[in-house]
Amino acid sequence: MGLIYTEIQITNLLAPEMEPYVTKALVDTGALHLCIPQHISFQLKLKQLEEREVTLADGSKKLVPYVGPVKITFKNRNCFTGAMVFGEDVLLGAIPMEDMDLVIQPALLKVTVNPQSPNIPMSVAK
Repeated sequence: MGLIYTEIQITNLLAPEMEPYVTKALVDTGALHLCIPQHISFQLKLKQLEEREVTLADGSKKLVPYVGPVKITFKNRNCFTGAMVFGEDVLLGAIPMEDMDLVIQPALLKVTVNPQSPNIPMSVAK
């Protein structure tokens, strides 16, 4: 399977008058959270809420800013979360993908809304 990128919008919930930042995100099911580069945090004037320790792909650990709150929009789906600030690419991790009820179509190298719930996100709470 190749790399999968998808377009998302990121909005600063504390500054709704600001335009959303539209970007291509690497879909990374090995990552849990939304990760954004510093320049996007600056563009959206996101507030640092705390620091978080992350384990990178090479096994090393790093302390990074955790900013937010942000709204992520993909097609007719939204979720509300924070973002870890590091790296050069936007990573869309498993937690926001699950929250928006998105599925990966590996053969097509794309992300779509869950076809079993095309109008609103579905979740399991039991």
